[in-house]
Amino acid sequence: MSAAEAQLKRIQDKLQQLLKQHVALQKENHRLKEEVGSAQEKIMAQQKNTDEFKQQVSVLKLNAGDMNEVDKKDLEKRINGYLKEIDRCISMLGK
Repeated sequence: MSAAEAQLKRIQDKLQQLLKQHVALQKENHRLKEEVGSAQEKIMAQQKNTDEFKQQVSVLKLNAGDMNEVDKKDLEKRINGYLKEIDRCISMLGK
C-alpha cells in the first residue's frame, strides 16, 4: 500500500469515527432537549401551585382580618385588575 493510500485510509477511518460521534451527539442532544422540556413543564406546574398557594394565603388573611395596609392595597389593586379584565371580556363579547 502506498503512502497516499494509507493516508486516504486514515482519513476515511477518522471520517467514520466523526460520523459515529456526530450521530451519538445528535441522540444525546435530542434526549437533553426532551429533558429540558420536561423540566420546564415541572417548573411551570410548580409555579402555578405556588401562585395558587399565595392566593389561598391572601384569602385566608382577608377572612381572618389579618391584613396590613400594604396587603389591603395589593388586594384592592388585584381586584380592580380583575374587574377591568372582566369588563374588557364583556365588551369583547358584546361586539
